[in-house]
Amino acid sequence: MLKRTGFYPTWVALVTLLWKEIHRFVRIWSQTLLPPAITMTLYFIIFGKFIGSQLKHIGNFSYIQYITPGLILMSIMTNSYANTSSSFFLTKFNKSIEEMLVSPMPNLIILLGFMLGGTVRGIMVGFLVACIALLFTHIPLQHPLVVVSMAILASAVFSLGGLINGVFAKRFDDIAFIPTFVLTPLTYLGGVFFSVHQLPSPWSSIAKFNPILDMVDAFRYGWLSISDLNIYIGFLFIVSLFICLFFLAWYLLNKGIGIKV
Repeated sequence: MLKRTGFYPTWVALVTLLWKEIHRFVRIWSQTLLPPAITMTLYFIIFGKFIGSQLKHIGNFSYIQYITPGLILMSIMTNSYANTSSSFFLTKFNKSIEEMLVSPMPNLIILLGFMLGGTVRGIMVGFLVACIALLFTHIPLQHPLVVVSMAILASAVFSLGGLINGVFAKRFDDIAFIPTFVLTPLTYLGGVFFSVHQLPSPWSSIAKFNPILDMVDAFRYGWLSISDLNIYIGFLFIVSLFICLFFLAWYLLNKGIGIKV
């Protein structure tokens, strides 16, 4: 019955593109899944065990417990972004994006395929890092729905950001520019390693405009049930950001902006 409807070819196109994206990063797992796991292990050892053991507790939790949710989310965000930006740019570079655009496949499906591919990689890496974290500390899971929803939402937002970066990138160096000079500073100032209340004025007020802070704060609330901000406002802010990035990426694909390298 499904094959008789116009929805079936669209569904097949989406599943095929998504599977291609998943197969791409799973096939080279030693470059896509293993490095972030090793990097986060070093974070847990250095910041959690060596440095964290000399720092005072934050709330009722040790320092390593406090930073663990932020480290998990940081791995989710960076890998979602890296997957989509590199994948879309390579699709432009080898000209296969032109074949997609002239095919009957809707641009919306192309957008969803790349976005979901990056989201899946981010969630897989996040799950792997969470398993590694359990080797170093115990963190209670207080609100699973908040954890899962923010993990998916943050991963999707950064996946869309990576796609937009891939659209405008004209050479391989352009892919690394935004993560290095924009995302890395925002991530390290996003409350991963500290509470925003520990920042002096006016930095504590400025930091609240950082969307990564809302993501990390809500994600940490899901694990530890502590937060610096209103998580409901944070969710609303991130959902609004997701909608803006989604329609921006869709507009760029429809206009064919930045398709030719």
